[in-house]
Amino acid sequence: MGKTTFLQDFKSFAMKGNVVDMAVGVIIGGAFGKIVSSVVADVIMPPIGLLVGGVNFTDLKWVLKPAVMRDGEEVAAAVTLNYGNFLQVTFDFLIIAFSVFLFVRLLSRLNRKKTKPAAPPAPSKEEVLLTEIRDLLREVKDKK
Repeated sequence: MGKTTFLQDFKSFAMKGNVVDMAVGVIIGGAFGKIVSSVVADVIMPPIGLLVGGVNFTDLKWVLKPAVMRDGEEVAAAVTLNYGNFLQVTFDFLIIAFSVFLFVRLLSRLNRKKTKPAAPPAPSKEEVLLTEIRDLLREVKDKK
């Protein structure tokens, strides 16, 4: 009996609109991230590297400890600080963040145009009665 309730609870949770929407967003976001990473790595960074002297940013690194070689074979790999890869990932992030910002801004503008201002609500019965009383009092006052 406990399993049935647990499974029913899980099904109702998983099928809620917000969870499904979030899952779709994560999947599309992952694919979008790959596209933007390719644009950055394959389109944007090569000209920037050319401008700074033909440098490939992902190859930039500081060697903290050189590789140990014996008889022409590498015994211990070099210890490096790969700051170029960090720069590449930072550029990817900035471009993805800017793209998402533009997309959200576009959506908010489209939603703003779709929604029309709501008509003011009709006055309540009490407000109508009070307005009538006020108007009657004004008439009485004006007659005097």
